[in-house]
Order: sequence, then C-alpha cells, then structure tokens
Amino acid sequence: MANLKQLAQSLGLSITTVSRALDGYADVSASTRERVREAADKVGYRPNASARRLRRQRAELVAVTLPSDPGHIGPPHFLDMLSGCAEHLAAAGLNLVIAPVPRGESELDICRRFVDGRRVDAMLLVRTKRKDERVEFLQSRGIPFVTNGRTESLLPHPYIDGDGFAGFRAATLRFHAAGHRRIGHIAGPQEYYFAHDRCRGWRAAMEECGLATDLCAEGAPLEQGGYLAALELLRQPSRPTALVCATDEMAIGALRALREVDGGNQISIVGHDDLPMGAFTSPPLSTMRMTGENLGASFASLLLRAIAGEPAEELQELHAIEFVDRDSHRRPAKAA
Repeated sequence: MANLKQLAQSLGLSITTVSRALDGYADVSASTRERVREAADKVGYRPNASARRLRRQRAELVAVTLPSDPGHIGPPHFLDMLSGCAEHLAAAGLNLVIAPVPRGESELDICRRFVDGRRVDAMLLVRTKRKDERVEFLQSRGIPFVTNGRTESLLPHPYIDGDGFAGFRAATLRFHAAGHRRIGHIAGPQEYYFAHDRCRGWRAAMEECGLATDLCAEGAPLEQGGYLAALELLRQPSRPTALVCATDEMAIGALRALREVDGGNQISIVGHDDLPMGAFTSPPLSTMRMTGENLGASFASLLLRAIAGEPAEELQELHAIEFVDRDSHRRPAKAA
C-alpha cells in the first residue's frame, strides 16, 4: 500500500494538494480531486482516519513556543527559519503563531493550553531536551508536531536536526591537526539534546587523540553563560589554547572573556549556528552551521506531512554540519 508521499510523487502533485483533494477541499479543482481519488483507489491508499478528522476540524494554526528571557526571545538562529516556514504554511492555508513563554510558565503549560483549547492543528518545538515532556505530551494526545532537534524518546517523532556529534568531533580534530593539545569545550546545559550531542563529539575526538577531557565548562547557552564558562577554563593552571563553543552566543561571550586576560588573543575559538552578528565580532567568529537549503520550507513540509498522517519514521532529517571559516579559529604557530 502506498503512502501519501508516494501517491503525490506518482501524480506529480504536492503532498498538500493530494491531501486537500482527498479531503474534498474546493480550492482543488474537481478534475484534480477525481484524478487523485482514482489513483488512491488504484494503489489502495487510505488516509489516516484520525489525521483526517483532525484536518477537517482545523484551527488553521501552527504554534511554535519560544523560550524567552527579559529582552531576549530565542534561539536567534531559529527565528531566521520561521519566516520561510510561515510562508510555506500560508500557501497551505495555515498560519504560524509564535508564542513566547511568559515568565513563571513552562513551555509545557503553553502546549497544554493550545492543545486542550483545540487552538492549533500542529506544533513546532525548538531546543529539545533529552527527555522532553513536551514531546511526551503531544505524543500522548496524538497532536502532529515537528521538533528542531532530537530527543531520547522511545517513540519516534518527526524532527530536523544537525549532526552535532560529527560536527564537534570534526572541529576538535581540526584544532588537533593544527597543533593544539589543550582544546577546551564550552558546553550548553547537558539536559538539552543539542548540548549533550555536541559535547559527546568533542569528548570523542579528545579521547581519539589521547587527550584529557577535563577542559570542559558548562553554562547557559547565552553570551553570559559563555563568558562565565570561559573565565572558569582560563583560570585553570594549564589553560586551553583553543575553545569549541556549543553556540555562537556562548562563543561571543567567551571572546569577551579572552579580551580580559593576558594572552587571550592567542586562543583560538569556534562557535556554532552562524549568527549574522558573528561576522562583526573582533576577531570575526569562525563557526559551524547545519547544511540544507531553505530549512524553513523543510520544517513546513514536515509539518504538513505530519498533519496528513504520514508515519513519524519517514519525517526525520539529520543534516551534516559545515564550517564557516573567518578569523577566530586561527592563531600564531608560536602559541601552539
């Protein structure tokens, strides 16, 4: 039996058009609706009943909850993806709603409010935790969702993520090849999957090279967290000659710490996320980023396919990480 994606490919139509044709929407021509129904009957395709019921009672909204601090809604690299996601969802008749989490409330509280009030057709979750109660809640309610990041959930769920393990392993090995032996890691909170995965990559590379893994400091994934973590490492008797930072924001905070210590300008540093502000730091910040064209459109596509009832196992994308070289990862050979 074909699934929705295969049916759409065989007809040369988008998944959204096929789904709407099967649901009888008037914005799909009668001839196309008939063509789709005939093709579905021929291959034995039957829409997911619960997903179809959900679609017919649509709120026409997809919500994304964003953690917020005073004057700060993030993570900033994800905000750039949302415009592309919103544009593609709008073409399918869905609006994207951004819901910052107020102080005193949790993202789970917001999820419950949206779901229990039947205010959304699907949700988009960012910065996943290894054991993520939002994911468990949405799975228990049968609500379509996509996450920006993986989890350790026993049940599969749709996601788009970068291969942080491979990226941070490669960044650490590159520093080693350049002559560094004291390579520190400024890590994000380890309950977050992205932070744990990137720390594992750094640690694996250090162990491959026979190097100690004691130069690791954890902090909040913001500038202040990176600044404090860098100061902690710089106080070590044998301080690092290179720093691999979990996020660009942490790397920017670490750059501030390096300016405050003697010889700090000799320490190499690299971040992750390719934030635009990184090009304007001093020195310009070398970084990493997830590969893929128009990730916003990719998130929208997975959301629409999840709403259409496709299996979660078919809605998982793991992207490679690439380097964006500027100046901060280089340092004079004499400091090696």
